[in-house]
Amino acid sequence: MKTTFVIVGITGDLSRRKLLPALRQIHQRTDHEFSVVGVSRREVDITGLVGEELAAFSRLFMMDLANAADYDRLYKEVVRNGEQTIIYLSVPPLAVPQIVAHMGAAKFNQPGVKILFEKPFGIDAESAKEMIAETSSYFDESALYRIDHYLAKEMAQNIVTFRTQNALFAQVWNNRHIERIELVASEKIGIEGRAEFYEQTGALRDVLQGHLMQLLSLVLMDVPASVSWNDVPAQRLRALQQLSVADPTQSVRGQYKGYDEEAQNPGSRTETFVGVTLHSQAPEWLGVPIVVMTGKALAQKTTEIRIHFTKSHDSQSNCLLFRIQPHEGVEIALVTKKPGYSHELEQRQLAFSYPADAELPDAYEQVLVDAIDSRKSLFTSSAEILESWRVLQPLLDAWSMEQSPLVVYPKGSTPELLYSPT
Repeated sequence: MKTTFVIVGITGDLSRRKLLPALRQIHQRTDHEFSVVGVSRREVDITGLVGEELAAFSRLFMMDLANAADYDRLYKEVVRNGEQTIIYLSVPPLAVPQIVAHMGAAKFNQPGVKILFEKPFGIDAESAKEMIAETSSYFDESALYRIDHYLAKEMAQNIVTFRTQNALFAQVWNNRHIERIELVASEKIGIEGRAEFYEQTGALRDVLQGHLMQLLSLVLMDVPASVSWNDVPAQRLRALQQLSVADPTQSVRGQYKGYDEEAQNPGSRTETFVGVTLHSQAPEWLGVPIVVMTGKALAQKTTEIRIHFTKSHDSQSNCLLFRIQPHEGVEIALVTKKPGYSHELEQRQLAFSYPADAELPDAYEQVLVDAIDSRKSLFTSSAEILESWRVLQPLLDAWSMEQSPLVVYPKGSTPELLYSPT
């Protein structure tokens, strides 16, 4: 089936850095037949924008996104019987609801039309409910593809395979053998000129509510050996339904020194770091603390999941590490005898990483290919969004009442220094 990709906001940063390069790779690596329609408010050189490789089957469509009549023109331009139309809303998050409403009114809700858009999905539990209700009034859930590109990263997908296809770990994935789970997403950079966006979001909305809650659900969900990828969203949802914040008042929200000057907002209360402990009521995870930390202007850039196994005798704990980025891979810390005449023990790392010459698909390539093929396992359902907000809303409530003070930290700090629950 031929596909028309409609990129609303084709001149934007996301389109240039991620979407167009992903489409070029899909054109080179697959036999999918597609064309590209770039939606822009102004005239641009389409060849210069998309590159020579895509130019032969790309065209520009100029419109005013605030003008309802222009959506009727767009519909006639891109929707064809017997073909599918994938509309990627590469626009600021606050613009998404209005665009979806205009598209609904213009009867885009037809078989074969898919709408793709990115986080944030609301700014709190109530706004998420309102956003989902509004989009669902125009489009069926099957047509809405809510993107969390972390789910499409190769190592994130590998978590499920690792758990189900390696009996060594499948048998010990529970509270009898695991004493603590940690999920850390840290960045070295600050807000890098994105003050307006970040002042509206902060670390909780930007990273924790979406990326990290989804990764965590992959770790906690029940995965029978025969699990199908089509079943994964439902299993992720069940895992989220068991989660809660251990104590919102014991969370840490931080802001790196100098942020308020960068944001040009003296007295800003926007958090650039969050540390929180979650608990799961699932029988297999009762009593296991789940420590989640994310922040900007920290010591290093990394996203990793650490599974700490229970200690054997007086030895150190084995730790299994999934590195989502950079340098995707898996490591396990094993206790061994230290070389020499004595019987001292030490930890050694057993590591797996993809070969340097392995061509891992970019997460956005995976997202777009899955959208073409109508595979929704790597997209976030409305129910998952609502559950994530249910879990995290107590944090926002505690912060709004100043029950958790804002900690100012120096750039280059480590997450563990900022948040170390007992």
